[in-house]
Amino acid sequence: MSGGWNGGGALCPDSTVASIPSGRKAPPTRWAARISLDECFSAPRFCLSASRAFALDEAHAASHNLGLVATPPKHDAKTIDQAIGRVASALAARHARTPHLLLLGIANGGIVLAARLMTRLQKAGLRPGTGTIDISFHRDDIGRHPIPKEYSPTSIPHDVNGAHVVLVDDVLHSGRTVKAALDELFDHGRPAAVEFAVLIDRGGRRLPFAADYCGLTLQAGDDEKVVVTLDPKQPTKDSVTVRPSAKPKSAIRNPQSSRALAS
Repeated sequence: MSGGWNGGGALCPDSTVASIPSGRKAPPTRWAARISLDECFSAPRFCLSASRAFALDEAHAASHNLGLVATPPKHDAKTIDQAIGRVASALAARHARTPHLLLLGIANGGIVLAARLMTRLQKAGLRPGTGTIDISFHRDDIGRHPIPKEYSPTSIPHDVNGAHVVLVDDVLHSGRTVKAALDELFDHGRPAAVEFAVLIDRGGRRLPFAADYCGLTLQAGDDEKVVVTLDPKQPTKDSVTVRPSAKPKSAIRNPQSSRALAS
């Protein structure tokens, strides 16, 4: 047996798994499989899953009774840079001739990501406008989470009416953030079309929203928080971590009253 496997991946070029006739002992073999990133692209949604891999050394596993040892996905600076590059390439391919293109980062997580995408789009020959969308006054939990002092106000470089807008954020979770961003955007005018680009889709949707462009996907539980760090000056320090989320005391006393805003 050789070729693809049921998980949708492809065997590594240097690995072969042969059928072993019954009664014969299989020699110790080291093999590996990987998800093919190119297979994750599908129009119109450009979504790329995080690279996953596993390896099994049969002789070593048998002697230690370890079985299959999985290697968790890596979300280091290099992986993040590649994901941003894929999103930028997809945007450039679709909007090579789009007039009045606006790239708006959702404060605060989408601001640095929008700047990174802008730089790559400019290298591809595009000249979109870029700005910031602040959702503070459209949050559905503003009563429990006051507006922080370091918030970034909405800044849109030109008229929204008739423009093609791409909202940008670091993480897509429940969909409440993008809903608030749309409310803020339409307070400024009526765009011709709106798309959504994210670095990470972590699942767990509570509202009917999906990203048009997605760099990485990962699964995180309701009790976990995905923290994205994009350093504005040193991209080599970029990171993605999954941490336990701290529940507020009010939510513990009365879970039904909690309507926390998630990305």
